[in-house]
Amino acid sequence: MEATQARSRESFLVEEEESIICYTLGFHHLQVRSAALHRLVGEKLTCFKLGRMAEVAATTAVPLSPAFKNSDIKFSGHAVHINPIITLTSRNGGFKHASSHHRIPHLSKEEEKAHWNDSWMKRQQVLFSIASRLHVLKFSEETTSFTSIASLPKPDTEKSVVLHGYLGSSALLSKNLFFVQLISKDRSLSIQIISSSRSLADKDPSAHEYVKKLPMHTPVVVRGLLRKRAQPSDQDFGSIEKIKHLELDLLSVQTLNEFPANIIATPDTVFGPDQRHLQLRADIELRKALSYRSEVGLTLRSRLQELGFVDIETPLLFKSTPEGAREFIVPTRRKGFAYALPQSPQQFKQILMGSGIPQYYQFARCFRDEDLRADRQPEFTQLDLEMSFAGAEQVMCTIEDLIRSLWVKHLGTQLPDSFMRISYAEAMAQYGSDKPDTRLDMKISRVGHLLPRDLIGKISSLQAPVIEALMLRFSSDSSNGSPTMQKFITDFLDSPGGTPFVNNPDGSPGIFIVDYRKPLRGLQALGFEAAERVEDMYQVEDGDLIVLQARQDRPFSGCSTSLGQLRLALHAAAVRLGYLPVSTGFAPLWVTDFPLFSPTTQEEPGQGGKAGLAATHHPFTSPKTSGDVDLLLIDPRKVIGDHYDLVINGVELGGGSRRIHSAEMQAFVMRDILKMKPERVAEFSHLLDVLRAGCPPHAGIALGFDRLIALMLGKPSVREVIAFPKTGKGEDMMVKSPSHMSDEVLKTYSLQIRDMKEEQIV
Repeated sequence: MEATQARSRESFLVEEEESIICYTLGFHHLQVRSAALHRLVGEKLTCFKLGRMAEVAATTAVPLSPAFKNSDIKFSGHAVHINPIITLTSRNGGFKHASSHHRIPHLSKEEEKAHWNDSWMKRQQVLFSIASRLHVLKFSEETTSFTSIASLPKPDTEKSVVLHGYLGSSALLSKNLFFVQLISKDRSLSIQIISSSRSLADKDPSAHEYVKKLPMHTPVVVRGLLRKRAQPSDQDFGSIEKIKHLELDLLSVQTLNEFPANIIATPDTVFGPDQRHLQLRADIELRKALSYRSEVGLTLRSRLQELGFVDIETPLLFKSTPEGAREFIVPTRRKGFAYALPQSPQQFKQILMGSGIPQYYQFARCFRDEDLRADRQPEFTQLDLEMSFAGAEQVMCTIEDLIRSLWVKHLGTQLPDSFMRISYAEAMAQYGSDKPDTRLDMKISRVGHLLPRDLIGKISSLQAPVIEALMLRFSSDSSNGSPTMQKFITDFLDSPGGTPFVNNPDGSPGIFIVDYRKPLRGLQALGFEAAERVEDMYQVEDGDLIVLQARQDRPFSGCSTSLGQLRLALHAAAVRLGYLPVSTGFAPLWVTDFPLFSPTTQEEPGQGGKAGLAATHHPFTSPKTSGDVDLLLIDPRKVIGDHYDLVINGVELGGGSRRIHSAEMQAFVMRDILKMKPERVAEFSHLLDVLRAGCPPHAGIALGFDRLIALMLGKPSVREVIAFPKTGKGEDMMVKSPSHMSDEVLKTYSLQIRDMKEEQIV
């Protein structure tokens, strides 16, 4: 960057061959270049040679201007002594002196006060050490790595090495002997540094006293002699492995920055989301997760390239179209116009299929303004792919190949050659979920036809409800039969987690505990015939829990049933209390044959049509068979879509479908089935034009990359595998986003804040 003119006659200049870095010091200009410091006063130019600890030898003594008297910079004879710590604030890429006694010439007190209180300046504070920063612009490169040192045998001779890292714990044995750990850049390894007052060849004489004053966590460049170390008695500290057979005899140390004293960083310190940088620095598991994420991404890219897929980026600044989810809008300075961030690259990848790209993929950033939960973020990454001249079978086979490759390489686990397949209706009926965890041995069965009418009336007030049942059995070594189960289910239903099930409007769950000491083994309320049938169905044992639950007799819709949710909650509670072991292994499966359309709700308005229907997946999914095409005109609610979801261990990793590739069919679905307004259909004119221009049949899928990594690492939330995740409220606590829009910003984008509550009252 080119040097700018100083606003006053005082300037500090330091020369560097490669670059020019400019800092503004109040109304004074500090231009950093490299190894010479110049002071310009009036017409005189005096050069100073930069020395250690910011002692600058002067060729000629020059008196200070009034602005620097009693400040941090002092003249003494023929040397300039600069206080190593000067607090500054940043403005326009530079620095301004923030000492309370530093006066700005030519300003009144009121003007000076306004200058210091400038709101922009107050936002950026930095601790600036002239003593270290002038020579920190250049530092020695590492000559070896911690990993290489850890694998070395004990050397016969001492070897000089340069290492980069952070200072760790230390011990002062005497004023002449000091030990400190040097932690590697990735904070996985450490080596002991010995600092003593004895003289060594090529040793900085001030290094010993200097290193003793440096706090933990200071980033440094260390030069030392690598030598044998006696086997230490201490163990590895937490996640940092110590190099125990070698140590460094300190020759010199150079600080690259300072760690402030007001930050408490001990092994027990828990940093909040507003200190994400310190969370990452302190938690090796977080850093390992990010490294693992990178490795898995590389494996996927390599395999897809081998299979002939082309990595193509699609735009992030899209337009608002009613695909189904709520969008984030990006206003422009063009009044009344805005972009929308893409919910997915869906339309662009279909356009690519009509553009002669046979196989596409990308790691796409997607944005959805949805209610958040453990596996959702407002912005997320998905592995997006599409194949032309292909259908569902080709896509599923490709994904199975990718997943098997990942599991073998990164988990050392062999998955089945062919994944299990189950229809949506079967998944909902047997597991009460469209993403079932089939490792849990708690299948759901319909039992209403077995039960007495009066019992059904006690279970639910619904007219002709469906009654379903499941059975929970504890591990044989963790239970003493019915008393244990009785306490478990009572405590569960009385807990906050059980409240939604007790208050279910379709009826509270009916609870029955098998007890061999009671008539009909505790199932007498079912009636003689039903009790026998249930006993045979579940092969009951003493202490088993039988749960009955009513629901409305109508086709399945949505993601789960009440009993499906209760199934997962009971299992999780039993595992937490030690009554069941933690489920292990991996159970991949495909859920297929979803309804093409689902009823709209207030929370899920879908495409905003007037039919009361929304596309279950998105409005571009094709009906599965010719019979389903015929049903479009007769009963759209019964149409099955050619849609498939990949589920592993109850986690929906992704979903895809065969797309509608006929412009007439696509327009018909939007206009006549979903009954979207003409102007809304017109928003898809670009896609309809592509389909009309001879677009081939095509299918694709999107895998949630964040969820995939969380599943492979066994993490309960995607936030643990994302560098900078949002909170449950969609906020980034570190950078404080989203931020409030000022009146000036609103004016720039022709926006106005409206009070919706007041408008509703009016």
